[in-house]
Amino acid sequence: MEGGGARQRRNPLLAKPNASRSHLHQHQHQQQANAADKKASSSNYFSIEAFLVLVFLTMSLLILPLVLPPLPPPPSLLLLLPVCLLILLIVLAFMPTDVRTMASSYL
Repeated sequence: MEGGGARQRRNPLLAKPNASRSHLHQHQHQQQANAADKKASSSNYFSIEAFLVLVFLTMSLLILPLVLPPLPPPPSLLLLLPVCLLILLIVLAFMPTDVRTMASSYL
């Protein structure tokens, strides 16, 4: 197939040697700039104030349970709330739906 039946694609960077050098140089410069931007954005992901708030919250979660007295147990009816929510979610998850009626209400 090398005879001429199939055309081979050329790399556009290799087609014009003079133009490819400047294009390659620009491409490398853009990659370096993008890498520098990513490093700068990742280092500024948290501001100093946000970092201090996170440290304060972590310390309070670690120290306050050791300092504060234990709380009395909640009322028994309040303990049923998570169980009722779980049952409601299970019922909603397995409830059959009619897709045609749902789609027609949005049209």
